[in-house]
Amino acid sequence: MLEHGGNLREAARRFGRDLSSWVDLSAGLNPHGYAPPAMAPSTWHRLPETDPQLLQLASRYYGAPSLIAVAGTQAAIQALPQLRPPSRVVVAAPSYAEHAHHWGLHGHATREVPYDGLQAALPRCDVMVLCNPNNPTGATVPSERLLMWAEHLATRGGWLVVDEAFADTDPALSVAARSGQPGLIVLRSIGKFFGLAGARVGFVAAQPALLDKLADMLGPWTISGPAQQVAMAALADTAWQGHTLQQLTAAGLRLRLLLAQHGIASQGTALFQWWPEPQAQAFWRHMAERGIWVRLFEQGARGIRLGLPPDESAWRLLDAALNEWKR
Repeated sequence: MLEHGGNLREAARRFGRDLSSWVDLSAGLNPHGYAPPAMAPSTWHRLPETDPQLLQLASRYYGAPSLIAVAGTQAAIQALPQLRPPSRVVVAAPSYAEHAHHWGLHGHATREVPYDGLQAALPRCDVMVLCNPNNPTGATVPSERLLMWAEHLATRGGWLVVDEAFADTDPALSVAARSGQPGLIVLRSIGKFFGLAGARVGFVAAQPALLDKLADMLGPWTISGPAQQVAMAALADTAWQGHTLQQLTAAGLRLRLLLAQHGIASQGTALFQWWPEPQAQAFWRHMAERGIWVRLFEQGARGIRLGLPPDESAWRLLDAALNEWKR
């Protein structure tokens, strides 16, 4: 398996520090996630048939005309390459590594292309995959351009797959509302903005015929009953969503400014900051020795990604550790 953030047990084992003493900034999640509601006993005892209200709420929140729920967008990332014959696939790079990994596993001619080279690569691919905003760099592509790319690919039966896992804090970037057009597939997640990564709930928005094929491949009971209940509560709570968007926007700016005060020019989203740190391994170790777990990228992006500290104590700890860092 590929390495990801959030592997705090590995941090505790490797550095000999108790699990509870870490500040985990490695996964780019909302540190003040949605509080799960109380569950009726039947939620745990019944088979988890999909509640139609879950899709209705998700469709309203994302603006998508048709979608299905999946066990985190990872499930879709693994399944989509199996729904096409061998194709020429371009994956934006650097990016979430699971995309290129799974397209490469299923007989597709896969190559990774920098974001600024995607337009030129369009005529020579059948499928293009990108994160918008990008994970981990925060790079973005305007929605108008994405829709033109999707239209171009659709003329020859191609796909544009847009992973919008971090788009909640910048809704103008989303093309989910246009996912009914041919060739456009949009992935969304409640793990990042809602801070519900453990629920493993994501959504795929696309044309109904493609969604039917994907649902058949994934099979029944893809989302547990409790996870559906949590997701429905979160997607329905518009007051929480509005308040959280303001909080995360302010915290993201605070993190960028804090890094700038320490001579680090970063970029990212309201949920994380990233920069191409020349001494990434040394920085990662420096932070780990002080109980701060950050995401180290040794390949592809080759840098550091930091999520949001959860409280003022963690902000002070990060500030002190940055102050002690000497390049």
